[in-house]
Amino acid sequence: MDERRTVKVSKYLSKHLRHQPERIGLTLDENGWVAVEELLRAAARHGFAFSRAELDHVVAANDKRRFTIESGARSGVQGGIEGDRIRANQGHTVAVDLDLPPAEPPAYLYHGTVAGVMDAIRTEGLRPMARHHVHLSPDRETATRVGARRGRPLVLTVDAGAMHRAGHVFRVSANGVWLADAVPPQFLRLRG
Repeated sequence: MDERRTVKVSKYLSKHLRHQPERIGLTLDENGWVAVEELLRAAARHGFAFSRAELDHVVAANDKRRFTIESGARSGVQGGIEGDRIRANQGHTVAVDLDLPPAEPPAYLYHGTVAGVMDAIRTEGLRPMARHHVHLSPDRETATRVGARRGRPLVLTVDAGAMHRAGHVFRVSANGVWLADAVPPQFLRLRG
């Protein structure tokens, strides 16, 4: 599968597994899962057919591990490509409960952003906006790449250890993205 096709299928999956499943007639379950065959049929009905092999390639090759395929029975293969249902690992704007247990974060996490939103961040901290959670990276490099998608990146350091001790809950998605309901400004500092 060529790189352009891989990106196109990945963006299609993100749109319909995270934001607009109803647009192609999908109904995600309460945890964001949908049957792989249902997804393939819906995509074909709506003019964007792709094969199971292409889907498996996108899931396996995606450097951000945005999607998980698993068996309908919870004993299935997590992150593998042999299962019968799929979901996005995080970033949803539709109502889903990813059923992720609370986790103790590392001492510091990072968030990539741009200068244009820093005034609001200094005042309000990090908020999930249209998503369900604030997304935090385990390293500066990843946060830099995330921030660079919207311009010249700025990397914020999150004192996750102090937040956790203060009672804030963290969860970690299947692809290593840390999730928090919000990050108050007192737990943030700018790193250039």
